[in-house]
Amino acid sequence: MSGRAFNRHGVRAIYRFEMARFRRTLWQSVATPVITTSLYFVVFGAAIGSRMTQVQGVPYGAFIVPGLVMLSLFTQSILNASFGIHFPKFIGTIYEILSAPISPLEIVLGYVGAAATKSVMLGLTILATAALFVPLHILHPGWMVGFLVLTAASFSLFGFIIGIWAQNFEQMQVIPMLIITPLTFLGGTFYSIDMLPPFWRTVTLFNPLVYLISGFRWSFYGASDVGVRVSLAMTLGFLLVCLAVVAWIFRTGYRLKN
Repeated sequence: MSGRAFNRHGVRAIYRFEMARFRRTLWQSVATPVITTSLYFVVFGAAIGSRMTQVQGVPYGAFIVPGLVMLSLFTQSILNASFGIHFPKFIGTIYEILSAPISPLEIVLGYVGAAATKSVMLGLTILATAALFVPLHILHPGWMVGFLVLTAASFSLFGFIIGIWAQNFEQMQVIPMLIITPLTFLGGTFYSIDMLPPFWRTVTLFNPLVYLISGFRWSFYGASDVGVRVSLAMTLGFLLVCLAVVAWIFRTGYRLKN
């Protein structure tokens, strides 16, 4: 930061602007995932839960709750952060931000911090919605909050990268819809990977989202498909990779200064 003081006013301005945009679209931002979560419980919890009562010793309706939270957290973190940085690019105000007395770190803190905050709020809202359908017991609340915040921050950083990379609003939808959502469904959201044949279980272990969902589920029930330390390491590793890519983007000016 070249020896200058941390520009908390600049970070706060970006953060407050992004949160104000969230409040303007609060109904769409909250109502949609709540309705979607309710439908998941009606379809999966009732239809499948009546035939498969327990998974890893946990009632099926409760078993799918961590996966549903992660599903929304992944997609909403990416969409919030990507739109937040892509819109200034689209209308040209990104150059005002880049020329302001605010460092790349402070820009990232403002945009990613706001996106992660929205995602965490959404995750807690989905948890509250799920509690209306099934009794929830969080065995390790500290770990649950840790995984929630780390995952929201990591995927908000990933969304920030997508927002810079995307050249139009259609491109922003490609990775969340065609890659992240399928990987989430194939990552043990609605089932334990132990239920798969050995070959497909091995293939599934190459899906990085398995580790995030598994670690988050462990914080609820103490049961997981992979070790919690491995899950934490994968989450932190993804966060560090995203930080390295963001640093490279600002160092080279990739799709920011041209």
